[in-house]
Amino acid sequence: MSTRIKICGITRARDGVAAAQAGADAIGLVFYPPSPRFLNVERAREIRDALPPFVQTVALFVNPDAAQVAQVIGRVQPALLQFHGEETPAFCAQFGLPYLKACRVSPGVDLLKYLQPFSTACGWLLDAHVEEYGGVGASFDWSLVPPNLERPLVLSGGLTRENVATAVRRVKPWAVDVSSGVESAKGIKDAAKIAAFIAEVRNADA
Repeated sequence: MSTRIKICGITRARDGVAAAQAGADAIGLVFYPPSPRFLNVERAREIRDALPPFVQTVALFVNPDAAQVAQVIGRVQPALLQFHGEETPAFCAQFGLPYLKACRVSPGVDLLKYLQPFSTACGWLLDAHVEEYGGVGASFDWSLVPPNLERPLVLSGGLTRENVATAVRRVKPWAVDVSSGVESAKGIKDAAKIAAFIAEVRNADA
């Protein structure tokens, strides 16, 4: 199986293009105002319009209101939504688009109990539990990932070119999601780091 790859926190059109050219399947656009990678809809549209065919755009939210999500859907037309906060299953499912639900992993968190209500999600994303809601390079103990999850697993949290091959071999996720691990500064992607990261995923697949 070919592990899918999402490069998250894209803030510049050229970084989205670099991700696509290196072989990424999707890019993430962050609509969470406290994030250093936050985008307004005009910038997000610029990035979307620069992408070649068959590279998906994923709109990431943390505890948004429905009006914010609806505005992004109407203006940016993402392929997929990603919810990282304490959204309810009914909230996530109301927009008529496929969605990912994230769970922040820490010892003592019952991942299955948290995620099973989100049975309508197209995938479950596991990330490290940090105050800033991701993008800070923190990883978690991969042994906490339950086997045979009901939904496809997207692995996130502290992935880099140095550890992603090990993560893919050990966890066998459907996809991996990276942000800070391919940056030269917050929100500024490094094309060489993106290419190296994707090469390591492909090595692990092989």
